Amino acid sequence: MARSTPSTRERIQEVALEMFARQGVQRTSLQDIANRLGITKPALYYHFSSRDDLVRSIVNPLIQEGEELVARHEQRDPVVVSELLEDYFDFHYRHREKLMLVLTELRILGEIESIDAALDWRRRLVGLVFGPEPTLDQAARAIMAFGGIQDCCLQLPDAPHQRLRTAAVDAALTVLGAAA
Repeated sequence: MARSTPSTRERIQEVALEMFARQGVQRTSLQDIANRLGITKPALYYHFSSRDDLVRSIVNPLIQEGEELVARHEQRDPVVVSELLEDYFDFHYRHREKLMLVLTELRILGEIESIDAALDWRRRLVGLVFGPEPTLDQAARAIMAFGGIQDCCLQLPDAPHQRLRTAAVDAALTVLGAAA
């Protein structure tokens, strides 16, 4: 099935994400985005009340999807670590551009309170792999495994998806050791 033409709202988000990634959020005005789209600033304000509102509209669905991923695995008994890592990889690979925005604009995103849930994911992911009270060694291994998957998706964007997925998940399983 062919993808429908993006709505004006979706086009604004796409252009904003591209401009934010290239110039930074603070150096990208709503007027810049409107000009790039060939629309008026009032037309942009019809869809988004502020730059923060626009940033939230890009980041919050990402945060929500990540929350759903973690919650889905929290419902599984037992947790299959390899499946958790594969899903975590797929999430990060699919959202590489948005995640780069999050990482490069942490200060701004913290100000709009979108990042708090994402920061809690790591704690919950560690708990899924090693239980509610992991040792320091276990917590470090899990943080390295999940952080490594994220970094592979962001730092190796031209690698073929399946090859990168296999390499990243295998490496994460190795770091986790016996838990996997």
